[in-house]
Amino acid sequence: MQSPPDGSRGLGRSNSDQTSRMTISNTEIENRRYADLAASVTPRRILALFRPYLRRALTVAGLIVIGSAIGMASPFLLRAIIDDALPKANLALLSWLAGGLIGIAAATAALNTLQIVISSRIGQAIMHDLRVSVYAHLQSLSLTFFTGTRTGEIQSRIASDVGGLQALVTNTVNELARNLSTAMMTAIAMLLLDWRLALFSFMTIPVSVAISGHVARMRETITYAQQRRIADMSSAIQESLSLSGIILARATGRSEYLIRRFMETSRDLATLEVRSSTAGEWQWSFIYLALSILPPLTLLLGGFLMNTGASITIGTLVAMIALQEQLLWPFEQLLEIGRQVRTTRALFARIFEYLDSPAWIRQRPGAVTLDRGRMRGDVKLSGVTFSYEKNHEPTLKDISIDVPAGSHIAIVGPTGSGKTTLGYLLARLYDVDSGSISYDGVDVRALSFESLTDMLGVVTQDPYLLYASVIDNLRFAKPEATREEIEAAAKAVQIHETVSALPEGYETLVGERGYRFSGGEKQRLALARTILRNPRVLLLDEATSALDAETEQAITAALAELSKSRTTITITHRLSTIRRADQIIVLQRGRIVERGTHDELMARGGAYSSLVRASGAAPT
Repeated sequence: MQSPPDGSRGLGRSNSDQTSRMTISNTEIENRRYADLAASVTPRRILALFRPYLRRALTVAGLIVIGSAIGMASPFLLRAIIDDALPKANLALLSWLAGGLIGIAAATAALNTLQIVISSRIGQAIMHDLRVSVYAHLQSLSLTFFTGTRTGEIQSRIASDVGGLQALVTNTVNELARNLSTAMMTAIAMLLLDWRLALFSFMTIPVSVAISGHVARMRETITYAQQRRIADMSSAIQESLSLSGIILARATGRSEYLIRRFMETSRDLATLEVRSSTAGEWQWSFIYLALSILPPLTLLLGGFLMNTGASITIGTLVAMIALQEQLLWPFEQLLEIGRQVRTTRALFARIFEYLDSPAWIRQRPGAVTLDRGRMRGDVKLSGVTFSYEKNHEPTLKDISIDVPAGSHIAIVGPTGSGKTTLGYLLARLYDVDSGSISYDGVDVRALSFESLTDMLGVVTQDPYLLYASVIDNLRFAKPEATREEIEAAAKAVQIHETVSALPEGYETLVGERGYRFSGGEKQRLALARTILRNPRVLLLDEATSALDAETEQAITAALAELSKSRTTITITHRLSTIRRADQIIVLQRGRIVERGTHDELMARGGAYSSLVRASGAAPT
């Protein structure tokens, strides 16, 4: 086979280099992004998590100090045993000194147990607060956040990232305080015992701290990448192992592809796990070496000083070695904790990123609360303009609609005309860019969330059912609903007989996203759930799209009966269901192009008439 021309070989190298540069560029971008996120992780912000538990934290700190102070006496008792009690064969003194060591050990064990119990409770309380804070804040974000974020990513932040902090808030802080207190007390004791040997022992500390900090910085960035891959894995599991994902994979024969993709993600994660655990191990081994050779070097220095006539006894040397052991163990722990704290910055950065996401949909201070019994159901849109992204063509432009209480209005238009967006704005899933939407004369942005949900009931094209029983799904809208109220709502949308015929009736588990029911049955359950709340305004966004013609006609008649005492806004492309609407609004490209009754619009022969003909519905 002929080798390719030089030019093509050069092109191959160029593509390879370009791919390499692209990878480097992506890594640099990721590192810059992490650097921006890490800037929000300050000691003050982390310590603020402990503020509600300050009293208990101070109790733990007090126990740690007392334990460390008691432990300081051990080396001095040991020196007295070696230099006084044993050489003089003073059994009484030996008994008292040995008893003192035993008492110190018992007191230290009791204090350690008590502080572990208290600190564990503090840590779990902080974990609970953090999880709830993230979850509650996510509830306040606009739909834009959720449309641009994988569900698995959100699950990973709440479960994996917050869970990764458990060791820090439960054990690490306690260990940090205890080891720091022990190290400080031991250092003081060493200086009191012999300042020359103490200063010699302290020489390894600056170098060890510098090396440990370098290793911690390496592992911090790896941890951030590691958590991102964990989120990728969580998303892959959530997407591919859901009911819809399994059906899609098997229907398209892509199960093997999904397995390979999961294997690649798992392999990447395993590689990052190894790097996270081993990064800087050679540098870290130098610390272990330095700390390991310190005792023999101290003995060598002590022997040299004794030969020069210094006032150092064998008991002093033995006590100093014991203090070194007492110092080096907490010192090693402090270095390890420093690495852990540095790497957990990556977890805090990911958690704080969500907490710092602006909550666009907020309840204003002093929000208006309407008396449910006096709600009329007037709806008015005045000059509403809205765009999903800034500096883009508005999805809705200058929309003004007056919906009197008790009336039925229909909103129609071709795909992409802005119908569903208008429904989102009515439910305040987004806020308008300009103009206003008001209920009973109150701007929706000034209305309390409670009053809005009392006022408005929404049924969408893709109803969501919880993994729970039928009755629990219906009661989700009204927890205090009686069995009679639930059955009445089910009968109104003609689903009662279907549910009653099931072996477990209303106690039947609907399954993942309601898979045990057809699309039409799910829509009827969603309708019953909304009707159960008895809102003054019904917003039906393609709420009968999954029903057959006969069932749709029956439910339309039932809804017409139910709508006599409430305002109904129907968003639909099935024009046969809205002929009796008091007003039909026709949208095109985000603007109102026509409005009127069915007969008036058909007589004009305009946009609405074209939609009716295109839908195949009878023109009269």
